[in-house]
Amino acid sequence: MALSLFAERGYAATTMDDIAESAGVTKPLVYQHFDSKRALYLELMEFVSRKVIDAIASSIAQADGPRQQVELGFAAYFELVVGNEDAFRLLYGRDSPDDPELGDALRRVEDAIAEAIDPLIDAGLDPEHRLLLAYAVVGMAEGASRHWMAGRGARDRAADDADTEGTAQDGTEHSAATSLDAGLLAIRLADLAWAGLRQVHRV
Repeated sequence: MALSLFAERGYAATTMDDIAESAGVTKPLVYQHFDSKRALYLELMEFVSRKVIDAIASSIAQADGPRQQVELGFAAYFELVVGNEDAFRLLYGRDSPDDPELGDALRRVEDAIAEAIDPLIDAGLDPEHRLLLAYAVVGMAEGASRHWMAGRGARDRAADDADTEGTAQDGTEHSAATSLDAGLLAIRLADLAWAGLRQVHRV
């Protein structure tokens, strides 16, 4: 419940009263588990970060080679983006970018993902060069995610119009469309990343 509220309203506009009401519990009960709204928010960010890293690690472990590692890594990432949009809005849709502690928390998420990707870049590069490229891949995936989420509103409005006209998709069709989005994003980004990494030189 808290994740959905933070994703929809942003950190500043969400209160502990809102969270308690949404969860159907009293505010004192929420405070028994979390010292503050900030503590709850930071724990959610940590949870999302771990979920992303675990999904990528599990996927690439099944790869037969470097190219497939890139493809499966992006596929795992974008499956989470389109299937758990609230989680990614929590990370990338924050309304408090000037808050030092929350900004540091987001950077720790990006650091953790980059460090998970770093060992996969096997091009005979020195560690600093390899880590730089890992951050570039993270930035590319994040930028594509932001773009996809920004366009989600227009797609949802179009779906609502279809509902009004009596041509709504059922749950199976919606799920298939979501998987198609994830697959298409993964293929396009994997192509770009692989083409770029193939041309990397030690400099």
